[in-house]
Amino acid sequence: MIEIMDTTLRDGEQTTGVSFAAHEKLSIAQMLLSELGVNRIEIASARVSDGEFEGVKRVAQWAARTGHLDKLEVLGFVDGDQSLNWIERAGCRVVNLLCKGSYKHVTEQLHRTPEEHIADIRRVIEIATQKKISVNIYLEDWSNGMKHSPEYVFQLLDGLKDLPVKRFMLPDTLGILNPEDTYDYCHKMVNHYPELRFDYHAHNDYDLATGNVYGAVRAGIKGIHTTVNGLGERAGNAPLSSVIAVIKDQLGEETTIREEKINKVSRLVETYAGVHIAPNKPIIGEFVFTQCAGIHADGDNKNNLYYNDLLPERFGRVREYALGKTSGKANIRKNLEALGMDMDDESMRKVTERIIALGDKKEMVTQDDLPYIVSDVLNQPTMEDEKIRILNYSLSLAQGLRPVATVKMEINGEAYEESSSGDGQYDAFVRAVRKIYTDLGRPFPMLTNYSVSIPPGGRTDAFVLTIISWNYAGVDFKTRGLDVDQTESAIKATLKMLNKIEN
Repeated sequence: MIEIMDTTLRDGEQTTGVSFAAHEKLSIAQMLLSELGVNRIEIASARVSDGEFEGVKRVAQWAARTGHLDKLEVLGFVDGDQSLNWIERAGCRVVNLLCKGSYKHVTEQLHRTPEEHIADIRRVIEIATQKKISVNIYLEDWSNGMKHSPEYVFQLLDGLKDLPVKRFMLPDTLGILNPEDTYDYCHKMVNHYPELRFDYHAHNDYDLATGNVYGAVRAGIKGIHTTVNGLGERAGNAPLSSVIAVIKDQLGEETTIREEKINKVSRLVETYAGVHIAPNKPIIGEFVFTQCAGIHADGDNKNNLYYNDLLPERFGRVREYALGKTSGKANIRKNLEALGMDMDDESMRKVTERIIALGDKKEMVTQDDLPYIVSDVLNQPTMEDEKIRILNYSLSLAQGLRPVATVKMEINGEAYEESSSGDGQYDAFVRAVRKIYTDLGRPFPMLTNYSVSIPPGGRTDAFVLTIISWNYAGVDFKTRGLDVDQTESAIKATLKMLNKIEN
């Protein structure tokens, strides 16, 4: 069993611009421990601020009531009893003591000898033991320590291994490792100190954090540190979602994580942190369970040829089928099935052609758009029914000037052209068309109502459905237009009206 310690609330909060309010820390802690099932969480650094103290205190009070207090950890420093007093007053009882894991750090940052640093650490652990505070130790800059001063790393461990330290935590503080180095260094630690328990803490500077976790677990490390959505300083930490999938699928190891809760936790942290998840981020990205190519949807219908072990349902997601210029009938049929809609082959052909055409005009057609498209396509007249066509039009809009439209249209095989200004681009278009009809002595309907709607979601690239109500010779009727551009959708509705009264 691999133990997961999540440090979203401490290391993750070191992401530029991220600062969780006290109630947000509490919500995230509750979800991580009660719903997701992580084994431990690191919730803060000691002595940071009064606000941090209050946030930690609230989380600790909840954890004490619910039996999770021993799962809360706070980063502390080799500062005598100062960090320990802060942690004790906040109501916590586990310290993750930040010690120096490389010779360069201990001599150049602390200006201490290794022996002096070991003596300082031992004093802090002695005080923690008196206060009944459990101790884990971070070997800060351990990866550089193993690369450039391994004798110091072993000297440090030899000087501390006899003390009541629950875990020695091995951070790749500057994200310098690759999976081979990680395996080699972790393997040396596990072999040299088989009686000790080790955690591995990865940073993602080379985009290798998850791969390095793979190397660490292979080497025998039993504890892994993660953050939700990979939050963290610089390029972030190992993302919890990817780590869980790799541990289970690639390494065959178990964790206590309830995978189906991962997406829910990721969205909550995304909201609180204000850091958006990349749409192609594995497991939790918006697009990662969306098939775009029609051949993939067809393969899914034929014994799930395009599935792998990362099934969306595992992570609280559903598989989707994108609609656009690469869509085939299989993609569209999958979306129609999800909406409970069915149609014949000819209707399917028309809808497919329309989606492909629309896909050339916008990046993505969504399932929410589909009912609008189906309704629009299946109610459209055929080319034989179109006695009136718009051959061309030009709309201009300039600050301080009224919009102007020039329209060229064909009526029963004859072309006509007019220009007009108006109160808006569509108004100018209608006035130009009305001029043509007036010159021909033809009556022109009265526009009695105009409404615009878009599919749910409020996206700026959503389709626009324009419904216009008309009155012609005492008869009221409506026509609809659908397009990514509001003015063009209104023009399509107007063209449908003209052909309706012509026929």
